[in-house]
Amino acid sequence: MTITPPALSVFETLESEVRSYCRGWPAVFDRAQGARLTDEDGHTYLDFFAGAGSLNYGHNNPVLKRALIDYIERDGITHGLDMATTAKRAFLETFQNVILRPRDLPYKVMFPGPTGTNAVESALKLARKVKGRESVVSFTNAFHGMSLGSLAVTGNAFKRAGAGIPLVHGTPMPFDNYFDGTVPDFLWFERLLEDQGSGLNKPAAVIVETVQGEGGINVARAEWLRALQELCHRQDMLLIVDDIQMGCGRTGGFFSFEEAGIVPDIVTLSKSISGYGMPMSLCLFKPELDIWEPGEHNGTFRGNNPAFVTAAAALDAYWADGQMEKQTQARGEQVEQALLAICAEEPTAQFRGRGLVWGMEFQDQARASAVCARAFQLGLLLETSGPQSEVVKLLPPLTITTEELDEGLRTLARCVRETA
Repeated sequence: MTITPPALSVFETLESEVRSYCRGWPAVFDRAQGARLTDEDGHTYLDFFAGAGSLNYGHNNPVLKRALIDYIERDGITHGLDMATTAKRAFLETFQNVILRPRDLPYKVMFPGPTGTNAVESALKLARKVKGRESVVSFTNAFHGMSLGSLAVTGNAFKRAGAGIPLVHGTPMPFDNYFDGTVPDFLWFERLLEDQGSGLNKPAAVIVETVQGEGGINVARAEWLRALQELCHRQDMLLIVDDIQMGCGRTGGFFSFEEAGIVPDIVTLSKSISGYGMPMSLCLFKPELDIWEPGEHNGTFRGNNPAFVTAAAALDAYWADGQMEKQTQARGEQVEQALLAICAEEPTAQFRGRGLVWGMEFQDQARASAVCARAFQLGLLLETSGPQSEVVKLLPPLTITTEELDEGLRTLARCVRETA
């Protein structure tokens, strides 16, 4: 398939230069269903991006679409601030019965605003309020959002520079395997905590991604996460897990930390929690941390009721029987085998991942962008990640079929060969 870039006149003349994804994918998309998008010229594309993890159940999932249409047609509440509504009640009851209770998780649920960075900001604010301290520890190559508090605990220099002001009260520490196994876990962190002359203010909390998505698909070991939780408990710090991209089943379990057997004090969710790609986020925390005053943290669009409807439908359809986790693990094994074969032919590449999030890194850092560009020409949507965009990121919908997954992986293998 040869794709001719369209004339993007109004996008180029009216829309801000800040736009990014459209530069790598110069098409005007018109329709989407499942794992495929179609542009206005009729070209179809296999989606290995899934709305940056917001479309775990695919585009226009028919089960979720039916629930949404039915709700809209009966004039259900759309905008509800934090008022009690039937849609919110149904979501909360479903979330409690399908997700929290089976995992013995005691969390209270907060609706902080519509996006992931809203959830992170509320988590940071709550941790500081509970502990009475300002400092929060994050990790190298972390990404937690684009608002100021989230940027302060984000590692990427380019994104941090966009703030335009000093980003304070955040301290980075080495993520798992940052020193390639040559330094014991948390050696530097613990030394700073114990040394009264280190200059490290006692942190209120530590925030971590179990798999760093934007940072380059860096996968934390289960034992590292367990040791981090133990360190936080010992040093009176709260543990925040940012599960915005890796939650909602992306790594297998509904929460990415389940495999490690830990119970974070605070968890942030967004992206695929609505199930349909609509704005929605959650901040979950242990009941004893719920010291908010009414209205102390709010937002006009924290009550997106249509998102509650699709979120509840997604939980009922995909998480009530345990099959989604098994399917994701099986699909992940399919990806792993394909990447093993690709790397056997391409010795300059290595890969890593869990469930249905994988990354392929090349010694030549420009290679990843070349692979993604060629993939677009062949009708496959792939994105890069990592501080130098050196990693090809695979993030297909969890509902993708084995045939579609195989098709995309064969296209990826072709792109690697053709960009050598």
